[in-house]
Amino acid sequence: MSRRNLIELAVLAALALFPLLAGTFYLQLVAKIMIMAIFAMSLDLLVGYAGLVSFGHAAFFGIGAYALMVLSPQYGAANLWLSLPIAMIAAGLAALAIGLLVLRCSGVYFIMVTLAFAQMFFYYATGSKFLGGSDGAYIYVKPSADLLGWTPFSLDGAVAFYALALAALAAAYILLRLVLRSLFGHALRGIKSNETRMRALGFSTFGIKLAAFGLAGALAGLAGYLDAAQFGTVNPELFSWQLSGIVLMMVILGGMGTLYGPVLGAFALVLLEDSLADATRHWLLPMGIFIMLAVLFLPQGIGGLLRRAAWMRARG
Repeated sequence: MSRRNLIELAVLAALALFPLLAGTFYLQLVAKIMIMAIFAMSLDLLVGYAGLVSFGHAAFFGIGAYALMVLSPQYGAANLWLSLPIAMIAAGLAALAIGLLVLRCSGVYFIMVTLAFAQMFFYYATGSKFLGGSDGAYIYVKPSADLLGWTPFSLDGAVAFYALALAALAAAYILLRLVLRSLFGHALRGIKSNETRMRALGFSTFGIKLAAFGLAGALAGLAGYLDAAQFGTVNPELFSWQLSGIVLMMVILGGMGTLYGPVLGAFALVLLEDSLADATRHWLLPMGIFIMLAVLFLPQGIGGLLRRAAWMRARG
């Protein structure tokens, strides 16, 4: 077993044991971070591995969240095992439909078109009475884990929801790791490096990028679903360009092109925001300064800094 695998298992074990030491507030905070980490990993599949800088990734996050709202009875609970796959499928299908159009663009045009689609969802949700309009809507009861009359756990407790978020994070991490180790993943990296050469070698570059776009959308939908389940509310801000920008900052801060980088970025950014918000009302100013310094002095993100430290330690 490699050192990296040992570190991953140690981190997983630490997160699994965290509920034994932490109170409700910190369980909810770390659950929120893990949800954002799933969202960041889904974007990194596009940015870090395919070279597709999307500024509208929040569209699929919002679709997953609103799917739970639509599937939830007004004062009842949606079934977790039914509503979660539907939310992911809805987000994935939306990503495939949008990908058919936006993947014909590249560079800054791709960025602007993805942003435009996210803004379309934002304004549709704002003007839709069915979706709650600009005020959004509430989800009064968390999804039920009922399975043929048997309920293995209840998401009303902080520990149970934390465990669900951790399981979702681990599943998304393992899935992406398997995908990226496959021929598909190697082809995706090749497209980022030189798409023309990959096309000349016989690869369907458009189809590969479209599949990656759909998978990233489905995982973003998973994160959106969990976010709506945790906080019990949805609003058009879930489609906003600001949310797309925040998750992109997580990817850059943690380190693009690595699975653990977006996770590190999510933990760093959310914890820093929480600490600064407690310290001052003007927390956005030091947050902005920190991000600028991180971009200037950590071009490969926190993950790159850790890799460099490990390399220097190995050299003795």
